[in-house]
Parts: sequence; structure tokens; C-alpha cells
Amino acid sequence: MSTAIDNLEHKPAFQEIGSYMLRIGRQAKAAATAMARAATGQKNGVLFAFADQLTESRDQIMAANAEDLDAAREAGLAPALMDRLQLTDSRFTTMVDGVRQVAALPDPIGEIIDLKPRPSGIEVGHMRVPLGVIGIIYESRPNVTADAAGLCLKSGNAVVLRGGSEAFRTNCLIADVLRDAATTIPR
Repeated sequence: MSTAIDNLEHKPAFQEIGSYMLRIGRQAKAAATAMARAATGQKNGVLFAFADQLTESRDQIMAANAEDLDAAREAGLAPALMDRLQLTDSRFTTMVDGVRQVAALPDPIGEIIDLKPRPSGIEVGHMRVPLGVIGIIYESRPNVTADAAGLCLKSGNAVVLRGGSEAFRTNCLIADVLRDAATTIPR
């Protein structure tokens, strides 16, 4: 499996950040178009494959998390952040179960709510549609990578995730697992 760590441009120079973010934004916008068109079965298939592949990759992810914890300890990360960074067996199981629970939810896209009759006789309501691209910045908790990606996928949105550098290895592996799961589902 090719990892995001292998493919990532590590810490682009300050002058390059603008072009880097522009490229990421354009990729996310293109992905948002595809995500908005994804059928419920495709989204659920990816989510269930993601959960299964997380389980299969557990040892790799836990090893990456141990490396992140060692580096964070050496850097003097506060104990509260160290606790958030650590993927325990229970947290890992909860992360995987959470992805499966999201997959089992009804698809919110296309649902029409708050229908109200107008004097002309037509009914007007609100239809749930994807937002497009969602950006999420968070620290320490690598399980948020799976949680946020799963929720955004289910709701038909592309997401740009920026986890804390202290969880870099773990976040990259979780993202790799999602990417691999997404390639297993027929388009």
C-alpha cells in the first residue's frame, strides 16, 4: 500500500503554501462534484469497506500511533494531549464501529423536509443537498480522521482534513485506508 506519507509534500516552504492550498482546494472541489453524484449504495459500500479495511490494518495503524506517541513524548506534549493522541483498543473499536454506524444511517441527501402548502396550492419545502467542500482542523485525536471523513462521505461532501502534526503517521494511514476502500467500489 502506498502511503500518504510517501506521497505527501512534507511541510511546503512558506512561499509554496498558497499554491499548495490552491491545488488541494481544486482537487477537493473536483471531488465534491463526484461526491454529490454518488449513489447511496456507493457511499455505504465505501464506508463498510473502510471499516473492514481499518480492522484489517489495525496492527499497522496502532504501530504508527505508537511512533506518534513516542515522538510526542520526546517533544514534551502535554499529558492531556498525549491521552487524546493515543488510540487504545477501545478507541480503535469505537472508531471502526462509528464508521459502520454512519454507513447504516439513512442517506440524508435528497430528503425533503418542512413541506408547507402555499396559497397557490403548491407545496414548498427544503431539500437536503451536499455543502460541497468541508474543511476540518483538529488536534491530537486520530479517530477524528475516520469520524469526520465518514460523516462527510455519507453526506456527499468532499473534505479537507488537517489533523495535528503530533498524529501525522496515524492520520496518514487512516486516510490511506479510506482512499484504498474508495477504490474498491465500482463507479
